[in-house]
Amino acid sequence: MRIGVPKEIKTKEYRVGMIPSGVEQLRQSGHEVLIETGAGEKSGFSDLDYSQAGALIVQNPKEIYDHCEMVIKVKEPQPEEYDLLKAGQILFTYLHLAPLPELTQILQKKLVTAIAYETLQEKGILPLLDPMSQIAGEVAPIVGSYFLSAHNHGSGILISGATGVAPAKVLIIGSGTVAKSAAKIASGMGADVVIMGRNRNSMAKLEEILPENISTIYSNRYNLEKILPTVDILIGAVYITGERAPKLITKEMLSLCKKGAILVDVSIDQGGCIETSRPTTHDDPVFEVDGVLHYCVANIPGNYPMTSTQALSNATIKYAKRIADMGWRNAVLYDKAIYSGVNVAGGFVTNEPVANTNGINYHELKDIIDLCPIFEV
Repeated sequence: MRIGVPKEIKTKEYRVGMIPSGVEQLRQSGHEVLIETGAGEKSGFSDLDYSQAGALIVQNPKEIYDHCEMVIKVKEPQPEEYDLLKAGQILFTYLHLAPLPELTQILQKKLVTAIAYETLQEKGILPLLDPMSQIAGEVAPIVGSYFLSAHNHGSGILISGATGVAPAKVLIIGSGTVAKSAAKIASGMGADVVIMGRNRNSMAKLEEILPENISTIYSNRYNLEKILPTVDILIGAVYITGERAPKLITKEMLSLCKKGAILVDVSIDQGGCIETSRPTTHDDPVFEVDGVLHYCVANIPGNYPMTSTQALSNATIKYAKRIADMGWRNAVLYDKAIYSGVNVAGGFVTNEPVANTNGINYHELKDIIDLCPIFEV
């Protein structure tokens, strides 16, 4: 199979979809890999690194989309890339289609086979989402602490406090990978940390492994409204596979928040768990509503590519190689994990939460697989 890796063009997205070791693995299996020039530069990999691993370096993304059966990316296609997509082409990347009806329709119209990292499940876990969830969770308290500073229009509270002065209170909504990672860093910075979730088993496990300056509380509106007036940093870490994130913090609840508090909505990729959230970029990451700061960058790990690219590529290569070795049709029928990652194929939406959220008819993948076109160069 011919596989292509274009350079990411989302604002301040410095990751790349494959590292040289991945190229080497695919080449050893007889596949051809095309890498757009400069794609790995910010992640620490030069064109020479890729060519020495066996990749062919191409000068523009059109060469990749015109000639490659599978395109491996990090982020969802941007509007400038829509026209490059081809019928029957496999797109393997983060998609987060629930809040993106336009992109969902584009993938349908283009007859793309779109396999999403964030919905691929294996043995009850999300192996391609977890590495980036870990990094996003670890970054969240750091950016939250930074934007608490007075010069950033925050409350001016130091997350660790000082001798005789109480630390900041950090509320984390969720009990999964993002929450665990955020709690680890926030507690290490000396904050008073509260995790709010609904999965009692997950919260119990977190209590066992995390430091004593972390407590848990059951998530409901009553408890949330009681704790919000005491919170300096709120981290939204809610994720329901394939679905739009529930709006747990309403606009009315902002009146309960401290002026100068910072809300870090890590759930923004799935639409955000804060009603007043909207996607921001690393160029302009924060906005204010009713005196409360919102940090809603949709690609937090993209600002740390030297770490996040390797963590992501190490996780994805196993599945990319299986798709390349077997072809996507055989791969999805053989591997339930890859099957669960297919969101759109042959013009049909094959992920039920995505279909329901966007008001589109859902089709079981196995029922339409024979209708999907084959990519032609």
